[in-house]
Amino acid sequence: MKNEYSKKESRHFYAAMYLRLSREDSDVGTTADTGSAGSAEVTFRAESNSIGSQRELIRSFIREQEDIELFDCYADDNYSGSNFERPEFKRMISDIRAGRVNCVIVKDLSRFGRDYIETGRYLDQVFPALGVRFIALTDRYDSFSADAGERNIVLPVKNFINDSYCRDISTKVKSQLAIKRRKGECLAAFAVYGYRKSAEDRNRLLVDDYAAGIVRRIFAWKIEGMAVSAIAEKLNGLHILSPKEYKKSLGLNYRGGFTRGSDSRWSSPSVRRILTNA
Repeated sequence: MKNEYSKKESRHFYAAMYLRLSREDSDVGTTADTGSAGSAEVTFRAESNSIGSQRELIRSFIREQEDIELFDCYADDNYSGSNFERPEFKRMISDIRAGRVNCVIVKDLSRFGRDYIETGRYLDQVFPALGVRFIALTDRYDSFSADAGERNIVLPVKNFINDSYCRDISTKVKSQLAIKRRKGECLAAFAVYGYRKSAEDRNRLLVDDYAAGIVRRIFAWKIEGMAVSAIAEKLNGLHILSPKEYKKSLGLNYRGGFTRGSDSRWSSPSVRRILTNA
């Protein structure tokens, strides 16, 4: 198979520096039982994979290349490599299709993606069809100079390993979360209305006396036959802060997932969620 980039061909490359980091890359949530040596290894891996570390490595490489200049940096921080639904990745592909970028540089193949099928599709089909050079620095892969063995054997094997690693980490994280749930530990970022997190143990819930009192009143009014809309109006009439506003008043950086209309007022859905614990 003829290499898409002949070494005799003089060509200038406009590079996309692609950076990615996610929780899976530092094994967050799976290190509690590794011991000091394991923790040190994980810390080193996290620092090595950090956005800043990736950026400096690629910048250093580009400075040494006469035929490559940086077009732009694309960084997906806190995005999994298991799929390609990442905003900066999509922006990079858009620039490639527009002809502004003809080279993609990553620290290693796992930064590009951990999905075996999709990663292979981009590297074997999409990029060659668009005339894009692909470089993975620490894997020592460069499509400009790669031979058939590297493209057809080494690259697929490394992609398969990255895919397997991602699936293994996902299984470990789910297992750790299941153990925590069985122990009765709170895994949510914020306690539900009526409770608060213990200052000593963030996985332990304590009753929030003030909010719990509001919850009891809501249930009492409902038992008396009041409609949820009437309860919401009553709470607003008493100038009682809605759950979201109450959390914000405590200094919590809370953003609810059920935002509709004015965040400062009670509504029928917010009352109903408390009554049904949904």
